[in-house]
Amino acid sequence: MPQLTALLSSQDQAAGAKAGETDDPIEVLRIAHEADAAIGQEVERALTETEVEAVAVAGPPTPGAVEAFQAAQSSGRVVVVVSNNSADCVGRFVEAHGLGEYVSGIVGRPSGQPHLMKPNPYPLITAAEQARIDVTHCTLIGDSLTDIQAAHAAGTTVFGYTNKPHKEALFAEAGADTVTDDMQAIAKALITA
Repeated sequence: MPQLTALLSSQDQAAGAKAGETDDPIEVLRIAHEADAAIGQEVERALTETEVEAVAVAGPPTPGAVEAFQAAQSSGRVVVVVSNNSADCVGRFVEAHGLGEYVSGIVGRPSGQPHLMKPNPYPLITAAEQARIDVTHCTLIGDSLTDIQAAHAAGTTVFGYTNKPHKEALFAEAGADTVTDDMQAIAKALITA
């Protein structure tokens, strides 16, 4: 993350100073694109490289996630992964962990268009179009506030997965349809629903 801020600072000191106030690489990307499209593209390339490199050292999928993918598939549902990370990064993670048989599509960060990332509903609408399903008949399992916001904007049901303790109240307040810290529970719900 500091590398992205340093790269941005080398191109635009004011934008770099603003980026220095956050520890969120997606926010640094947004700041870079606001400053200048060419700088934004350069920061985005660096971010994508960093994301792809991180896949090599990333741990296994979240406990229960594979079971949730399997449950979705066995119950006739289509899984499309939607992320503010690059599609290349997500695709490599899916491949590295043998999840390709469960994932029918990936909608990653729209290149050069950070305004279309979540919380914008665009990625969810795109995923629903890929799956040939009305977005209002979809369910998003998300672990961030932007996931909850994007789902509401798209008219999609949203399960808030709380991978950190402080998120439970945040997601409940944001209006997630369900909040859980247990992906196994989501897998069970997919089978019984």
